[in-house]
Amino acid sequence: MQVRAEQLPQHLARGLQPVYTIHGDEPLLAQEAGDAIRTAARAAGFVERKVFTVSGQHFDWSGLLGAAQAMSLFAERQLIEIRIPSGKPGKDGSEALQRYCGHLSDDVLTIVHLPKLDRQQQQGAWFGALSQAGPTIEVLPVDRRQLPTWIAQRLAAQGQRVAEGDAGQQTLAFFADRVEGNLLAAHQELQKLALLYPAGTLAFEQVEAAVLNVARYDVSKLCDAVLAGQTARVLRMLDGLRAEGEAAVLVHWHVADTIAGLKRVKDALAQGKPLPVAFQEGRVWGVKQRLYERVLPLLAEHQLAHLVEAASICDGVVKGLKHPLWPLDAWDALRHLVLLLVQAVASPPAPRGKAPLLRAGPRLALEA
Repeated sequence: MQVRAEQLPQHLARGLQPVYTIHGDEPLLAQEAGDAIRTAARAAGFVERKVFTVSGQHFDWSGLLGAAQAMSLFAERQLIEIRIPSGKPGKDGSEALQRYCGHLSDDVLTIVHLPKLDRQQQQGAWFGALSQAGPTIEVLPVDRRQLPTWIAQRLAAQGQRVAEGDAGQQTLAFFADRVEGNLLAAHQELQKLALLYPAGTLAFEQVEAAVLNVARYDVSKLCDAVLAGQTARVLRMLDGLRAEGEAAVLVHWHVADTIAGLKRVKDALAQGKPLPVAFQEGRVWGVKQRLYERVLPLLAEHQLAHLVEAASICDGVVKGLKHPLWPLDAWDALRHLVLLLVQAVASPPAPRGKAPLLRAGPRLALEA
């Protein structure tokens, strides 16, 4: 049974299950889910706690199985936590976890901590055994669109709120921009606001004075913002990635791969292939399919050809080559490339022969 992280407190109030499996890549939400289960377990008498961390292929699974079956010397009930940082228990671990779930005791409550799992891992027999033994809680990052609502809910929980209407939305947007991609920092900034100001309505000036710029940016999220046509956010993320020391080559690879993916899917559609087949051949999965589906009708084939050429030129600039129509600095070139793509996805297709993307005619050569 799957339980959403925000529903976990209500679920725990209805009674405890023998096994809880927490998986995902958001540290704050994973920590909060674990804390909620531990608190409920202590209240129910699971006082003694043992933690097993599975590191490497030589972990002694027999020790875990023995601990679960042994009677506690100090308490009637015990809490066992199993941490598998790699998310891969291996063959021996898979068999051990299945045996573990087959011999559960009312005197033992188990929490299994896992990172983000792919589809294949979630279809494994060991994960299936854990899912049948108790709830699974997937903790996912809060995306930028949901972040203002998440902040408002956290403010409400500590007795604070922003102003009504546009002024409040502006305050939440400012807060979200400062903490995007870093929920742990967002949590700390919220706690700071609780300490600095009393319960009630927070003015924009109060939030602006208190909240630091602690955002962290993901290169893959940059491409999502580009495809969504979010120009201001794209430029802010580029500046953030540069300030964080991200490699320009890596950023270019993600942007160029996005352009190449659009070209592959567009070519497949032009050959009469259905969209699902085009996505599969273009190696486009998950959330990106929705973004591509929105963007593809806005892009003509000749525009994509120009974008592919622009990505090739930018690749040379990033690696130290010069081009007369492109900036010399690698990050300035990346800014130019992403703005070309944002411009293309935010406007109707240009007539053939009038794509101003490269501001030049025939194929442009790079000069050393």
